[in-house]
Amino acid sequence: MAEVAEVAEEVDARPEAVFAERPRLVEGVRAYGLIASMWLRSTMAYRASFVMTTFGNFAATFFDFVAIMLMFAHVDELGGYSLPEIALLYGASGTAFGLADLVLGSMDRLGRRVRDGTLDTLLVRPVPVLAQVAADRFALRRLGRITQGLLVLGYALVTLDIAWTPVRAAVVPLMLLSGAAIFGAVFVGGAAFQFFAQDAAEVQSSFTYGGNTLLQYPPTVFAKDLVRGVTFVVPLAFVNWLPALYVLGRPYPLGLPEWVAFLPPVVAGVCWVLAGAAWRAGLRSYRSTGN
Repeated sequence: MAEVAEVAEEVDARPEAVFAERPRLVEGVRAYGLIASMWLRSTMAYRASFVMTTFGNFAATFFDFVAIMLMFAHVDELGGYSLPEIALLYGASGTAFGLADLVLGSMDRLGRRVRDGTLDTLLVRPVPVLAQVAADRFALRRLGRITQGLLVLGYALVTLDIAWTPVRAAVVPLMLLSGAAIFGAVFVGGAAFQFFAQDAAEVQSSFTYGGNTLLQYPPTVFAKDLVRGVTFVVPLAFVNWLPALYVLGRPYPLGLPEWVAFLPPVVAGVCWVLAGAAWRAGLRSYRSTGN
């Protein structure tokens, strides 16, 4: 009992020191896991519905690639790229985006919460708001998109005649993980923008879902100004274009040097620093809608 009393006195005297023992990042990840597991249990209560919605998600994205295959029924190349080469771009982008969408796809609902005032309920909980928003309505059905992307990527890697080296082999998983991190930062940055715009879900989607669609095609089919924009402004080119072109042995757009293929982890880190700063600025600027 004496030891308990001493701990209580320490908490009263220095509460910040006691609670600082658990880093906020760790607390956020733990909270995210708890909320996501709650939604998982809810989903698995209706397993037939889960299977059907997951298959529907898989089929909807699969038809995107079917459209590309139908296009190649009439042409041999698109922008100088064959079907397996475009499949590599498509699979890498789809898998990276699917991973980010699975973990952070609920961020586009933030604008709705800001407008109707339900964000207030998240602010009063002793849990990081970002973790709560990201895990809200966690949808395991999004695994369908990831599965479809991996299948297309597998088809490309098996079909293409690539001169594999240990470095080229390492670039593939690095591309997927870094690409998912870059897309995740875009999700968070777009959500931060909604603190100010309040009705900007479509703007956010133009960079996330629209960016994924853009990256499914080779950079040679787009204007150079657009390629510059997704390389130096919103660096989506580091998701798959630059590392995939290294794997394929293709020249880079804009005459970039070969070593940029190894920059996606660095770019992802910078994107997350900027997204985190934008999120904190947006959260500080939030004003409740009242009751």
